[in-house]
Amino acid sequence: MKILALESSTTSAKAMVYDTDTGKFQVESVPYISSHTDVTIHDAKEVFDQTVYLGRKMCEGQTIDMVSLSGTWHSLMLCDNDMEPQTPIYLWSYTGAADICKELRKDEGYVNRFYQKTGCMVNAIYPVFKIKLLKQLGYKLEDYRFVGQGTYNTYRLTGQWAVTDSVASGTGLLNIHTKAYDEDILNENGIRLDQVPQIITYKDTLKLDEQGAELLGLPVGTPVIATNPDGGLNQVGAGAVERGVMSFSVGTSGALRLSTSEPVLPDKPSTWCYLSPKSWLSGAATSGCCNCIDWFKGKYFQEGTSYSQMEAGCKNIEDIPVFLPFLFGERCPGWNDERDGGFYGLRPGHTVYDSYRAIQEGILFNLYQCYEELVALNGKPKKVMLSGGIIRSKVWTQMCADIFQIEMTIDEVEHSSLIGSVALAMELLGIIPDAKDFKSNYSQVITPNPEMKDFYQTKYQKYLYWYKVTKDQG
Repeated sequence: MKILALESSTTSAKAMVYDTDTGKFQVESVPYISSHTDVTIHDAKEVFDQTVYLGRKMCEGQTIDMVSLSGTWHSLMLCDNDMEPQTPIYLWSYTGAADICKELRKDEGYVNRFYQKTGCMVNAIYPVFKIKLLKQLGYKLEDYRFVGQGTYNTYRLTGQWAVTDSVASGTGLLNIHTKAYDEDILNENGIRLDQVPQIITYKDTLKLDEQGAELLGLPVGTPVIATNPDGGLNQVGAGAVERGVMSFSVGTSGALRLSTSEPVLPDKPSTWCYLSPKSWLSGAATSGCCNCIDWFKGKYFQEGTSYSQMEAGCKNIEDIPVFLPFLFGERCPGWNDERDGGFYGLRPGHTVYDSYRAIQEGILFNLYQCYEELVALNGKPKKVMLSGGIIRSKVWTQMCADIFQIEMTIDEVEHSSLIGSVALAMELLGIIPDAKDFKSNYSQVITPNPEMKDFYQTKYQKYLYWYKVTKDQG
């Protein structure tokens, strides 16, 4: 059997055709060609068209037994009753609602009630606060449907307006305990049930309608798994559904996730709690990772310069600036969406290579802050599965292991979320008993150098000093 996994990620369209008989697959990823220059905003139709075009190209001439969809958490746009987009799609990285959230966070009681219900912090990344912003901008919300990119993709292929519980758990509208829309939150925002999609699970398969079949070049009625979030699918694809196993992705943004058997929320808001397709997730995420790397590369290095060339120029690893990676605001642990990023302790003698090294360290120090919060809540993980753009760099990967001082198991397959999509399809097709039984290939383990522990701890304390000093800025 063959499975087509399609993903509309933050920056690119992705497609994988997986042959369950051989375990072999083809995968392709293409950066979006967008009419929007701001990476926090997309055109939903453009994203859908580019994703579907890539999918059609990948499965041409092949028999596909199931289509499994993937997207991102936290996107939102307004559509009319015919599901025609009336606004751009605002991504997780869009912080237009920062002022609204800043005011709401002054009410500690409101923050705690919202957090304990939804597993989400009062922060501009969440769709519920984007909804508040759109109302403030003058939109008559009663006239629209509230739609994310993944939900839109599902609708365009199947004609069904539905959202998986896993995607819904990242909206700020879902009660994490009941797995249903929270009535109080809907009422507070003047949202009717007919304005939000029906909540389903990955097991509630849909079918390609005539339009979807024509777009993909597949038969009408081909089974479709509605869009699940790449973060939740990464947990499945990385083989981290088992309790005590942490998936650690360092891509455009960063995330650390642990599967739990029930919602886990600290008394004081810090980590988040969403649903993966298979369990609850206790996690932490950062907004600034490889996007900070790409920003710096594009600004200060000639076109065509490779990452390895940039790293080769980093001769000085001791006396370098501190970098706070909040170019796109802060998620965990401080949840300050207005926070600024930047270099501290920068002096005339520092080179562009020193600054590049500082960015790599600063990203990992922010993630280590998140790791400390998760360990305090859930205990130390027994295994960490590392994935994302970081694994392309041996230097950065080793730096990661040395800062965390734990072994990192490297996923041989770069696109864990696509593999997670495939695993869900294999379960529903009866090929494996459960998606959590899917076995990926892990052959490389990065061992930390104990001699670097004190070196990076000293640097981490310096990072924390600047983190605290600048806490109220932005």
